[in-house]
Amino acid sequence: MTDWNGAVRGKPYRKIAVQENASLYDLAKAALSAFDFNMDHAFGFYNNLKNWVRSDEGYELFADMGEKIKYPGVKKEKVSEVFHTPKLKMLLLFDYGDEWRFIVQYLEDEDMKGMKLPILLESKGKAPDQYGGFFDEDDE
Repeated sequence: MTDWNGAVRGKPYRKIAVQENASLYDLAKAALSAFDFNMDHAFGFYNNLKNWVRSDEGYELFADMGEKIKYPGVKKEKVSEVFHTPKLKMLLLFDYGDEWRFIVQYLEDEDMKGMKLPILLESKGKAPDQYGGFFDEDDE
């Protein structure tokens, strides 16, 4: 996770592994699941970590929903094609209303033979509550 300025120090983080041929949609699903978030809002990946609207590279779920936008979708873009260089970072912006911000970084290739992917490799810090402690009456 990150704050509005892209800072990650002191924030909870998760280290996950996904298949090389996974889509950006699959990556977002694994990342959000690692924080116990539901996939119930639109999201995008952006190369400007601090100001996503000024990104010159991006991928958005809106494109997969048929909207004509600046960026391509997330369902056909492969993780290995977007995160092609070690240390490369992108902002995963989830829920354009609440603007949950996650820095996604390609760390390294590890030998994951025989492991079912995606997999959570490391977890530090308590995940925030996606809905801030609020719940629907239906949840009671």
